[in-house]
Amino acid sequence: MSLNGKRIGFGLTGSHCTYDAVFPEIEKLVNAGAEVIPVVTHTVQNTVTRFGDGEDWVQRIVELTGNSAIDSIVKAEPLGPKIPLDCMVIAPLTGNSMSKFANAMTDSPVLMAAKATLRNGKPVVLGISTNDALGLNGVNLMRLMATKNIFFIPYGQDDPVKKPNSMVARMTMLSETIESAIQGQQIQPVIVERFKDDE
Repeated sequence: MSLNGKRIGFGLTGSHCTYDAVFPEIEKLVNAGAEVIPVVTHTVQNTVTRFGDGEDWVQRIVELTGNSAIDSIVKAEPLGPKIPLDCMVIAPLTGNSMSKFANAMTDSPVLMAAKATLRNGKPVVLGISTNDALGLNGVNLMRLMATKNIFFIPYGQDDPVKKPNSMVARMTMLSETIESAIQGQQIQPVIVERFKDDE
């Protein structure tokens, strides 16, 4: 199916090391004709890391999408009944935000946008990036995988030797995951070799 004309929310959480893999996929969505609405957590806005300044990343996604970033819970709430999305994406989704989402905690603009989208019966696509997917956060990952209207970009271990509990989505599969999710289907397989396409 075509993503042309689809309104897609795009949530960024604080896995700063993953942004370089995510931004080319956002550009693909824009080039496919989708209207991309950026949504950012407080961590994204206010954190400076070796991967860059939060304000610069927010500015970059604004320029890429041509839309202002939703940066507060109040601004995210209308994505429910007032300004519904065809799909909400959270990529990268940190372990911290994943645990909150799985336990119905709505303390950031991104999680509010996701909650509003589920309220409308529309799909939420998750691209995980967490050092704890196979640790204590595993229960939250499985809870979300079993939840209606939540879909996953295929993911795998990114460093099984040094970080055996860590899993990261294969972000290059974002667009096709969204297409399947809008049709109510989880793209398969979900568990993949993380870097197969990147090497």
